[in-house]
Amino acid sequence: MTLEQFTREEGQVARRYEYEDSTVMAVDFGTEEADASVDVVDGTVIVVLADDQYEIELPETAENAHTFMKNGVLTVELEEEL
Repeated sequence: MTLEQFTREEGQVARRYEYEDSTVMAVDFGTEEADASVDVVDGTVIVVLADDQYEIELPETAENAHTFMKNGVLTVELEEEL
């Protein structure tokens, strides 16, 4: 599921920031979800919150995805291939 599909279906607040050589996506799951885990597998960000799992597909042009969660906010940093 893409970021736009994910936020529309799940009701999350998300933003996407485009820079010259990178893209940053942020999804706010809320502070009650601060203990979530996140990983990237084969171009998909997988977020596990308690008993729920969410998957967000990354763009095919994305290289070197870096993910982290802080205070319930998922941040995905993507380096674009030039």
